[in-house]
Amino acid sequence: MSVTADERRDALVGRLFAAILGAMDLLSLYVGDRLGLYRVLADEGPLTSSGLASAAGIHERYAREWLEQQAATGILDVDDADADAPDRCYSLPAGHDEALLDERSLNYAAPFGKLIVAAGRPIDDLLTAFRTGGGVPYEDYGVDLAEGQAAFTRPMFETQLGSQWLPAVSAVHERLLNEPAARVADVACGCGWSSIAIAKAYPLVEVDGIDLDTVSIAKARENLAGSEVEDRVVFHERDAADPALAGRYDLVTIFEALHDMSRPVDVLRTVRGMLVDTGSVIVGDERTEAAFTTPTTDLERLYYGFSVLHCLPVGMVGADPAGTGTVMRTETVERYATEAGFKGFEVLPIEHEFWRFYRLAP
Repeated sequence: MSVTADERRDALVGRLFAAILGAMDLLSLYVGDRLGLYRVLADEGPLTSSGLASAAGIHERYAREWLEQQAATGILDVDDADADAPDRCYSLPAGHDEALLDERSLNYAAPFGKLIVAAGRPIDDLLTAFRTGGGVPYEDYGVDLAEGQAAFTRPMFETQLGSQWLPAVSAVHERLLNEPAARVADVACGCGWSSIAIAKAYPLVEVDGIDLDTVSIAKARENLAGSEVEDRVVFHERDAADPALAGRYDLVTIFEALHDMSRPVDVLRTVRGMLVDTGSVIVGDERTEAAFTTPTTDLERLYYGFSVLHCLPVGMVGADPAGTGTVMRTETVERYATEAGFKGFEVLPIEHEFWRFYRLAP
């Protein structure tokens, strides 16, 4: 039975209405996260609007509207919806506290707000880029992008990187465990959680976290303090192509960054030069579908959304950009590796909801 144009129109309108509700939830989530409102409710709740305003240092009228919106959309509980507005008490339901406050949980969802705000921040520059074919620099997305991405990936790095991902590559795992102490370069390390996780998992290794983003390296150094691996991890705001780094590393890692790079082949050629003869590069990047299909999965839709708003624009900066985008399929990674001079390429047998892992050998 064919679908009429009116039916398709109505379905699209309904879908977009649902999407704007979700967008409003994410933006209001951002407000609560940035202002520490969920933390106050967890520590001191249940609270009235005046109680939240006093504890969080915000205006009561804004507190009241935010609390009502959060209860209306089901994120917060309210004890008596029929009470007068000033008397209603709001609380964070059990389970929601983990999703909104537990920074080490794999269910931590608060970063979604930062990511959606960051993706839309340079919208006027994005429109210009569409018209001109230029790019939008990473730093134009602001601190929310760096912090949001770091907060989303931190639980995976802390719970899976040293216990599941690297141990699945036996030769790499054994080298990191044994003497002489292995050296690791974590390229595009962001806020540093991957570098710290590697050092914690392998007590002998020395890790250099390398990134060109000033904000990310500053955050990485803050995160390193008190980690108990300060003596074996160093963060560098520098170009990995620095000749001083050549031939120094047993392992180079690139997590969720290759698809963002304007010249990924040049980067891979550089990291190949950073390796010792027996070294390896491990790339973790989006777990895309094998080919373009429509309709596609929700995860692929998410990747395409971020690609249009962020990953493709940052990958279009500079001369002769590759313009990879978020939806970087396996065949593209293999082509980049071959063009960079790697002789060995394999998709690693690591099952993960979001990422696919590759090993490149010189």
